[in-house]
Amino acid sequence: MAPPEPQSLGEVAERLQRPGSVARVLPGLALPCLQVAEALVALGPGPRVELEELLGVSGADGLRGLDEALEVLADHALVWPGGPDGPDGPDGPDGDGGSLCAAEPLHLMWHSPLGLDAPLAALLADTTSEELRRMLAALGVKPPGNTRKQRLAALVAHHSDPEQVVSKVAGAPAATRKMLVRLAGEGRELPSQEDEFGEFRPDALPGAQWALARGLLVQDRYRYEPARMPVEVALALRGPDWHAPFDPAPPTVRTAPISPAEVDREAAAAATAFAAHAASVLTVCSAAPPTVLKSGGVGARELSRVGKAARCEDDVVRLVLETAYGAGLLARDGQQVAVTDGYDAWAEQEPAERFAELLQVWRTLPLTPSRARGEDGKALPALAGTPPCDGCVRARDGLLAAAAHLPAGQGVQGVQGAREAQSAVELGTLISWHRPFAEQLAQDGAPFAPLVREAELLGVIARGALSPIGAAVHAPAPEYDVDALLTACRRLLPPATRAARFGADLTAVVTGTPSARLAALLDAVADRESGGTASVWRFGPGTVRRALDSGRTPDAIEAELAAVAVGTLPQPLTYLIHDTARGHGRMRVASPACVIHGEEPALLAELAAHRQLTGLGLRQLAPTVLVGRSPLDETLAALRAAGYAPVAEAADGTVRIEQPQHRRAEAPVPRPRRADGTSSGRPAGGARTTRSRAGKTAGTASTPDMGTLAAKLLAAPPLAPEPDPDNGIPYNTDIEEITAAYARRLPLADIRQLAHAIVKHQAITIEYVDAAGNRTVRTLSEIDLDAPYLYAWCHLRNDDRVFALSRIQGVMPA
Repeated sequence: MAPPEPQSLGEVAERLQRPGSVARVLPGLALPCLQVAEALVALGPGPRVELEELLGVSGADGLRGLDEALEVLADHALVWPGGPDGPDGPDGPDGDGGSLCAAEPLHLMWHSPLGLDAPLAALLADTTSEELRRMLAALGVKPPGNTRKQRLAALVAHHSDPEQVVSKVAGAPAATRKMLVRLAGEGRELPSQEDEFGEFRPDALPGAQWALARGLLVQDRYRYEPARMPVEVALALRGPDWHAPFDPAPPTVRTAPISPAEVDREAAAAATAFAAHAASVLTVCSAAPPTVLKSGGVGARELSRVGKAARCEDDVVRLVLETAYGAGLLARDGQQVAVTDGYDAWAEQEPAERFAELLQVWRTLPLTPSRARGEDGKALPALAGTPPCDGCVRARDGLLAAAAHLPAGQGVQGVQGAREAQSAVELGTLISWHRPFAEQLAQDGAPFAPLVREAELLGVIARGALSPIGAAVHAPAPEYDVDALLTACRRLLPPATRAARFGADLTAVVTGTPSARLAALLDAVADRESGGTASVWRFGPGTVRRALDSGRTPDAIEAELAAVAVGTLPQPLTYLIHDTARGHGRMRVASPACVIHGEEPALLAELAAHRQLTGLGLRQLAPTVLVGRSPLDETLAALRAAGYAPVAEAADGTVRIEQPQHRRAEAPVPRPRRADGTSSGRPAGGARTTRSRAGKTAGTASTPDMGTLAAKLLAAPPLAPEPDPDNGIPYNTDIEEITAAYARRLPLADIRQLAHAIVKHQAITIEYVDAAGNRTVRTLSEIDLDAPYLYAWCHLRNDDRVFALSRIQGVMPA
């Protein structure tokens, strides 16, 4: 018989997210611990030998793996020896020292562990003594007594004997036998006949009554719930060769010998390159902050611009932006993402301190920064404010644990060269074993490929092994030693370089990470061509002119470059600086507020020296040309007040004709009325009139009856208008207030409709804009509010989804 599929980890993960769950430790456990926990929940309190038989444990390796899993579960108070009363209870060590009991919270995680239901005694808890007698009679079993307890014990003893259950089922009708075997093998998820409500009910199948009469299936007396198969019957029908899945050892991966020196060398190169790239990216963001999309986040175009300016790839830019944002070096500033005050202090630190600060953020980042595409294959912006992903943190923990458990002196093959994708496959299988609840991105070509790529970029994984940097961050986030991490970073990352080598080809080369002062100087005088473990700048007439425009003199530029040069400056560079300086400033461009010109130089000289006109800031550029800093109208008024008679000139050189402008205000009173009571401009009420061929009015507006109108107003109920929450009036419910605080784009009617759907657990249709800016209309059900997000079942994607309240554009009935 084919073994049943165990309950999906996704269902267990969903239960872990529910408020009040005390089993949040499960996501941090390896696969064998989860398998043992599920088996214990399926068995219930009992001796360890039954657990070993269920898992099929044999041999020293299997027993050792079981001992380790039980020890981990016991350390987290999820399993302890003894019965439900604990170690000191009647089933504790004093009674049966080999018994095990699972904590009650574990039973809440699996509704059908291993595809098995509850024990027979639990399913028959509400069964009467007469019903038990009829079951025993149908089985041909004579109970030892007439009490309910004796009859239940006899029935449990019969069903606990696999040979008797198999023998009894072998004599059942063919339809019943087939149905029982399928139900035992496939668990409660057996796809079969459904009732009128669309729910699977084994009692509705042919032959089910035969099994119900003999206790092989159990159903409540009111038949509200589907019939259920006791665990004793299911295990007997599965046969003695069936065992629950148990993988005490991680999957075997291909490894190759690697020396610690090789790991250190590659980790140092990767960490040094990332530290230099991070400095370059943040320098670009400081000079030209990225613009944020209307839907939120930094789009592909801005990421490409930053990457081109910083000379690094898109995934490196995303990783730097997300870690820097988490470290407080970047922040949202209106429609841009700009550096903060903390960036200046960060830039002055040594590369090891810079890198360690970003690495600490990456360790606990609740997302995968290098994720570039969504589930639909469309590009995702960076810094989009996506909901926290606990599975991404668990995947990172699993990668560190997998690499830490590799044999000493061994690294996963294929990390270098063309077999890089194969290394991600090998490490991905290990991550799935160490952290089964890890989040795997939908677009991953290989399991956890973006995560492995990030670890390699940061130097956490080098040559397929855990580097000293990775070992420093492997401990849980609240416990790892920051000083140990800084020590590892300082050992692998060289200090900042404060000198450059200038070449005759008008280039400057800096090995390692340049200091903030050196990078600022070279960025001001040259253009950066490449970055990483070595950065290259190139000089040209345009770059030197840029430095001269900033106020530097040619001698100052030469002196500053000579101060940071290894040796003397090459002659071509000094010639370039002075040649560019000779042509700099030979012409000037001004932006005056107005220009005064005339044909009499003496008159213009008189204006420039006039004391009453000093406020205009007149400056003589030529004998017949003056420029001033005051606007045209102020200059005209001042000249005329001083007794001169200037004229204004248009942009095309023609004289501007000045005509007085007469302002007219709208009449504050209505137009006078005629004797018939209508307005002089239009019939009463604004109704149009048409004239017939005879010239008479074809239609006239009727005057309302004041008595009728007064009667309607008096008959209206004395209710005040609906209050507006924006004017300080409280909301009807707390849900409305919480929803309105985050869904600021929704009007009051939509907020109340959405809040009503949340409270009443009703379906609702929303208009939603996702992180990529795509607008969709989705129908949601099973809505759960956890501000600022909605957790709901999306009928468009046919899956559980998380929706940000701020991205909801409209609400409609489902």
